[in-house]
Amino acid sequence: MANPRFLKAQWKNLLMLNYEVDPEILKTYLPAATVLDLWQGKALVSMVGFMFFNTSVLGVKWPWHVNFEEVNLRFYVKHFDGKAWKRGAVFVSEIVPKQIIALIANNLYKEHYRALPMRHSITPGDGEHTTYLYEWKLNGRWNKLAGTVSDHFVNIQPGSPEEFIFEHYWGYNGLSSAKTMEYQVEHISWQIAAVKEYIFDADVVELYGKAFDPYLTCKPFSAFFADGSDISVRMGKRLLADPILPVLPSL
Repeated sequence: MANPRFLKAQWKNLLMLNYEVDPEILKTYLPAATVLDLWQGKALVSMVGFMFFNTSVLGVKWPWHVNFEEVNLRFYVKHFDGKAWKRGAVFVSEIVPKQIIALIANNLYKEHYRALPMRHSITPGDGEHTTYLYEWKLNGRWNKLAGTVSDHFVNIQPGSPEEFIFEHYWGYNGLSSAKTMEYQVEHISWQIAAVKEYIFDADVVELYGKAFDPYLTCKPFSAFFADGSDISVRMGKRLLADPILPVLPSL
């Protein structure tokens, strides 16, 4: 039986720049009971900017906390529950503009939120492209994540790199060396559009640490955009110890 819904919202205009990193730098953030989920042998992290709309927590829409931006850095893991693999994401850092959002998420889900001034813009282009911009102010400077995106959307294809990135429906947070919080994220399969140009201009060391600087300051491995949809996040549960790995057949 599924856990009760904790949060309902719309996630819209998801811009993602994906970078290949040394998997060793992710070990510090890898929760117990999970292993890295690799794309063709590569460990990827994603810089993600998107909008929250129509947000409610436990059925309540809090004034001035319904529509807002988020920018996060995530990587991909999987957990074997004894029957099947669950594919999920782990968040290195999440930025939102409201202090109360960071406070709730950090305390209830042990996330890694910080509150900073944020803004966004959507600028129509040549009739075939639109530019989406997410900005956050850190130490007096506006950092930015932006992309010029095709106005033509298509379905995600099975086995595609977009499917690997977008279709992770679980979140995992390390509570201790032996305990992990698992929560389910529900949404339909999104439509995607090609990203023509992109910008990521940020203080990587201040935001994410020196280990990420050589990777996030290089050309991304890929750039994706999704339209988004209604989403639900269910209440989390705790996992213990190491993953239960599937038994391989004898040769």
